[in-house]
Amino acid sequence: MKLSQSIRFCTSEDGTRIAVASCGEGKVIVRAAHWLSHVDYDLESPVWRPWLQALSAHNQFVRYDPRGCGLSDRHVADLSIEAWHADLDAVTATIEQPSFVLLGLSQGGALSIAYALRHPERVSHLVLLNAYGQGARVRAQTEAERLEAETLVNFVRIGWGRENPAFCQFFTNLFIPNGTQEQHRWWGYLERVTASADVAARLLWQMQGIDVLDLAVKLRVPTLIAHSRGDMRVPFDEGCKLAAAIPGARFLPLESKNHVLLPTEPAWKVFQDELDAFLGHERPRQPRAIREAGLTPAEAALLDLVKQGLDNRAIAQRLSKSVKTVRNQLSMIFSKLGVHSRSQAIVMTLSDRERAPQPD
Repeated sequence: MKLSQSIRFCTSEDGTRIAVASCGEGKVIVRAAHWLSHVDYDLESPVWRPWLQALSAHNQFVRYDPRGCGLSDRHVADLSIEAWHADLDAVTATIEQPSFVLLGLSQGGALSIAYALRHPERVSHLVLLNAYGQGARVRAQTEAERLEAETLVNFVRIGWGRENPAFCQFFTNLFIPNGTQEQHRWWGYLERVTASADVAARLLWQMQGIDVLDLAVKLRVPTLIAHSRGDMRVPFDEGCKLAAAIPGARFLPLESKNHVLLPTEPAWKVFQDELDAFLGHERPRQPRAIREAGLTPAEAALLDLVKQGLDNRAIAQRLSKSVKTVRNQLSMIFSKLGVHSRSQAIVMTLSDRERAPQPD
């Protein structure tokens, strides 16, 4: 899938320049800011590129870098959550459509909840993924929990973006513990280009003070909440709290340990299918032969890349796997489908109607 984006800038209330990126066409989905963001590098990222592809397939996907990060102004005195609210207001003011879908990942969920209360007429749907209503300092019940929150801030201050593998593994295992070596390497690289250690630590401290749980009960917006059961960054219970607080919210537990879902795990397809249904998009029904073959979500995703004409090396690069792994997975897929070649497999991916003989 060819992917391109446009980047523009808007100005927040205090004059801070905010970088905004957009790709795709259709219903607008706005992603509220989260901790680690660089809109210019997302296209190259084995972690974020699949998100851009999925969310821009039927929609216009809009995202932006928070102040102090990415292409937005890097040297900013005010890094408060209040300033982040103002930045989201500035970004949405540039969107011409009267309403849009608001997507909140992680701490972006709190920004989204507050925005939906301030501007209910502009939010058609609210989607919260691995989000929380209360930051670590607010929800801490014991001295040990408060110390843990404080220690993490200090750890970021001294370890953020360093080449030392001990630091890199700590952060990547919080966000994508089941990621590949290439995805972990890229995550460490993204840390270095996104923000300085001082800015990252100051932002984390601000996020730990988030508290919108009492506000959430006032929402009257169609809401989908999804949360990974094994999330290492935000406990699963935080998603449950939001789902219990927001009236009428739909809750989707995900079988994953990743804070950022990866396209090769089953939870990815579960979430994307649920999101499409929530937004009123109907995904094309798979041909009967594919359904009956019992392909896993990861195998179905790989077969789709074969249909797009990618060879094993290109598929390996796209999925951050070795060529040998792709070859072995294709052999398993061919076995399940009862075919012996890529061309035969591609024929199987055609819809039943497409493969049926046409009348004379």
